[in-house]
Amino acid sequence: MTDNHIDRKVLSDLQEVMDDGYLHLLETFLDDSEKRLSQLHEAKNATELGHAAHSFKGSSSNMGALALAELCRQLEERVKQQPLYGIEDLINQIDREYTLVRQLYSDEHQRVLIG
Repeated sequence: MTDNHIDRKVLSDLQEVMDDGYLHLLETFLDDSEKRLSQLHEAKNATELGHAAHSFKGSSSNMGALALAELCRQLEERVKQQPLYGIEDLINQIDREYTLVRQLYSDEHQRVLIG
């Protein structure tokens, strides 16, 4: 099942493959995502912003956070164009999407924990 934010099939497949490591994978993704979000906000130039967006895109994609990965892809492409007008809006969209995704993954973590 895919909603607008998460591809549930990806999560289901990851749970099957990771088995007991799945909860740790969810925790790691959430921890890493917080760091990547900070990197986006703290980037001092287009290169740093592009690297942060690229890393966040990859991890989001691997975890099935499709909308978040797409926003990061858009930001990664956008920083290649000068001047950098309008990137604040994309970063704000990433913030909002991550807030939703974080809750969905926290709910998934609880679901698996309770079993």
